[in-house]
Amino acid sequence: MTPTRHQTVAIGDGLTLHVTEQGQGPAVLLCHGFPETSHAWRHQLPALAVAGYRAIAPDLRGYGSSSAPTDQGQYSILHLVGDLVALLDALALDRAVIVGSDWGATIAWHAALLRPDRFCAVAALGVPMMGRPPRPPSQLFPQNAEALFYTLYFQQPGVAEQELERDVATTLRKLLFAASGDAGPRLPGDHTPNPFGMVSRAQGLLAPLNTPARLPAWLEEEDLAAFVRAFSTSGFQGGLNYYRNLDRNRELMAMFSGLKVQVPALFMVGERDAGLSMPGMRDIIAAMPALVPHLTRSAIIERAGHWLAQERPQEVNALLIDFLNQLAGNGTA
Repeated sequence: MTPTRHQTVAIGDGLTLHVTEQGQGPAVLLCHGFPETSHAWRHQLPALAVAGYRAIAPDLRGYGSSSAPTDQGQYSILHLVGDLVALLDALALDRAVIVGSDWGATIAWHAALLRPDRFCAVAALGVPMMGRPPRPPSQLFPQNAEALFYTLYFQQPGVAEQELERDVATTLRKLLFAASGDAGPRLPGDHTPNPFGMVSRAQGLLAPLNTPARLPAWLEEEDLAAFVRAFSTSGFQGGLNYYRNLDRNRELMAMFSGLKVQVPALFMVGERDAGLSMPGMRDIIAAMPALVPHLTRSAIIERAGHWLAQERPQEVNALLIDFLNQLAGNGTA
């Protein structure tokens, strides 16, 4: 097996990305979500390398050992896609298949939408491609006197940071468990605490979430420790700034309204993904072919939650490698 390589890559404007990679061959760029780092792809890196691909997993802007600008305006979708284009340039790569989970999926969809010349195919985990919202997201998400949607809770600088950084290990233990398949099925009328739902104005995000007596089987103590080290160093502000650009992203994407993802695409989601409980999410997934005409498959992974790459690596790797091999067979990858 080829060794894992770590490097710090300059991407311009004084910014750097910490990159973990493994393997040789056609490039596959792996984009993590919130709250994760490139360590979320620990099972995909060696599997892709063995399959004959060069797997590249950066800590995205604001995460881990990568640069974290203090200006929240520097975290728009155009900045994030721009980082990945610059990363390909720095690595002397003409193109790559882009894979993303959670926020990384949103970035991956937009990278394929805006730069199909550089991102020749896309695979997304957990978050479907969505059209431009009819109104600013801050006006669409629910809130009342007692609670507000989690994305709204993340908007005020310093508020969520204070709660999440109070005890980083507990924060990550709760969030990773609560959004996983181990937290249980998400059924109509189910009151299982959902980190992607409403947040109590009085209690905050974490208090209602269960603290697991032991970590789920897919998350070793050393893996949790790796995430804790990263967020103890970086804090959560960088990741939260992605959410603080939701309204701005809508403005910036106005000129691309109606544009479709014109590269081959794969989508997969966990049967127990907490995001599926969001109103209208299943309809959005069903309607994706209108926005992604070359969508080859939408796969539902049984009993899995939101952290697919970590929770169900064998199923994810099999689907991903089959997709990549098909691309290679027709000359796309």
